[in-house]
Amino acid sequence: MFSPFERLVAGRYLRTKKQEGFVSVTAGFSFAGIMLGVATLIIVMSVMNGFRADLFERILGLNGHMNVYASARPFYDYSQVRADLQSIKGIEQAIPIIEAQALVNIRGTASGVVVRGLDGADFVKKPILENSIIEGDISDFTGHVVAIGKEMSARYNLRIGDSINLMAPKGKATPFGTIPRSRSYQVAMIFDVGMFEYNSSFIFMPLESAQKFFQINEAVTSLEVFTSNPYKLDNLKEDVSIAIEGRAFVNDWRDQNSSFFNALKVERNVMFLILTLIILVAAFNIISSMIMLVKDKGQDIAIMRTMGATRSNMMKIFMLTGASIGLMGTFVGSVLGIVIALNLENLREWIDITFDTELFPAEIYFLTQLPSEIDWMEVLSVVVMALFLSILATWYPAWRAARLDPVEALRYE
Repeated sequence: MFSPFERLVAGRYLRTKKQEGFVSVTAGFSFAGIMLGVATLIIVMSVMNGFRADLFERILGLNGHMNVYASARPFYDYSQVRADLQSIKGIEQAIPIIEAQALVNIRGTASGVVVRGLDGADFVKKPILENSIIEGDISDFTGHVVAIGKEMSARYNLRIGDSINLMAPKGKATPFGTIPRSRSYQVAMIFDVGMFEYNSSFIFMPLESAQKFFQINEAVTSLEVFTSNPYKLDNLKEDVSIAIEGRAFVNDWRDQNSSFFNALKVERNVMFLILTLIILVAAFNIISSMIMLVKDKGQDIAIMRTMGATRSNMMKIFMLTGASIGLMGTFVGSVLGIVIALNLENLREWIDITFDTELFPAEIYFLTQLPSEIDWMEVLSVVVMALFLSILATWYPAWRAARLDPVEALRYE
């Protein structure tokens, strides 16, 4: 595509002399702009991919892919519905749960919590819960006990065996009015699922204890349905709706979190567009540096043209010169971005320790670690886009060089 003559001249123009220092500085800024733009785009998109994947994994691991519930009443006939659901192809399990709000009172300090009741056997069916136990044992999850998160444990200085007092939202009716109904429970387990919201405000207790506490004996609030593929639910959701018709209602995780996930998608697309502007600005720097180079090398162009070089040769020389800046910047930027994306959590910990700060507060970002997941197809698209913009930026200056009239360039020499 490029002759040895064209490569030789382009290489010489990339190694500018002292008197051409301003052109060299502009080319250096173009290289730095492409490099930083590509690296930043890869890092930010990897963080957003990791955040989305980690969030999805934890939400889908802690909550059912579909939720079957009775409308405006406790779900009493859930056993038959559960049996019908488990006979549908594609459904792995249906877990009966009780989920309600309560008030926790610990040493005179009260706050709202979400109480979720489920059997110990169903607790271990959720790997993210089973693997998150940092203190206590699943065999102790029976009777009047609870499992609390790491953040709640740290906030109230709770350990295994300590007691907490829960107050139900519905009180006990008496001739003197409604009296708040409360009960003490012993902390049997402490878990860390990696999400601040669950670690700080969720309490798990055995299903039977939850039924007694919320006074819905032999009933649940819903069935959590887990499927073989949580990302393809449309046909399965229709089968579930047919199987439970008239007895319950169904929604899936997309319905429950639609606004949140739509916001993530919009934020991701907008961030991609904004960061692409960095590469676009660097491409404009290439245009300016190449125009200055063409103007500075006008006499050289005229001499080469009089010695037999064609307009095509001139165009290729200056396109190769500008494209080399973009190619080197893209290569260095992609390597830098990938290396940082692969070691982002270690880098965050180093910054936190070195500058004594908290770069990634868990209470704001939901997760306790800075996630990063590289999408190699996305990296490829960033590299291709950067190269395309770099090559496109060289077209006009190269065309100007090819159209330069040798007679006019040498008239006053």
